[in-house]
Amino acid sequence: MEANTRSTGRLPAAFLTPGSSSFMDFLTDHQPEMLPGNRPLPVVQGAIQAPHGTTIVAASFPGGVVLAGDRRATMGNMIAQRDIEKVFPADEYSAVGIAGTAGLAVEMVKLFQLELEHFEKVEGTTLSLEGKANRLSTMIRGNLGMAMQGLAVVPLFAGYDVDREKGRIFSYDVTGGRSEEVGYAATGSGSIFAKGSMKKLYRGDLTEEETTTLVIQALYDAADDDSATGGPDVARRIYPIVTVITDEGFRRLSDAESSELARSIIERRLEQPDGPRAALL
Repeated sequence: MEANTRSTGRLPAAFLTPGSSSFMDFLTDHQPEMLPGNRPLPVVQGAIQAPHGTTIVAASFPGGVVLAGDRRATMGNMIAQRDIEKVFPADEYSAVGIAGTAGLAVEMVKLFQLELEHFEKVEGTTLSLEGKANRLSTMIRGNLGMAMQGLAVVPLFAGYDVDREKGRIFSYDVTGGRSEEVGYAATGSGSIFAKGSMKKLYRGDLTEEETTTLVIQALYDAADDDSATGGPDVARRIYPIVTVITDEGFRRLSDAESSELARSIIERRLEQPDGPRAALL
């Protein structure tokens, strides 16, 4: 029996011997069929209908970064889910917001979490924020075959860089192309409206509280013009997921905090339906 199939108990020896620091490489060597991009799809005619996540926004402030998302998933012109979660911690100092095919996106996030955890266990240290962004880029590129069939995943990655001591934001395209954004970013169907909102309101000296207000304003504006983006649902008590990442790590705002921010914005919108105005000069 070859060395890589020699087993101790029930598991092959290769599963018990630390090798590559990449969990993706480990799967590629031993169970490549488990990678999302390697799974064969049945032959279908026409567009594939699957739930899609929509708008994710991020904005940095001195000392950290905020990553937030609305709660709606759509399937064609129908609302597939009203309270989907689209923002997840990647590790202690980073988070991922998902847009695109919801099922594949959630699976990719879980695999990304395992990738970072595996690296830390094997190497005894954490990846740099730049390294994490590169690993996610590789995973997205591995899904290109699915993306060409309409099952794309386009996340937004944000985190606190402990080396540079600041928050950073990375956006991606379906090929895994990575871009670092300055100040703010958005992805998903309502991103053009959310980014336009932040473009007029964002300042580099915003506080953490002001930045959380900014991203909820941006999601509200996206929902105002994009039917696939869900706004605050007061009747069902469904509010955007807002996360903050600083030198103290990842923190998700509680439902009470999110609802208070969303309700205060709704109250102001009763007077100014189009939201706050930026100065002309």
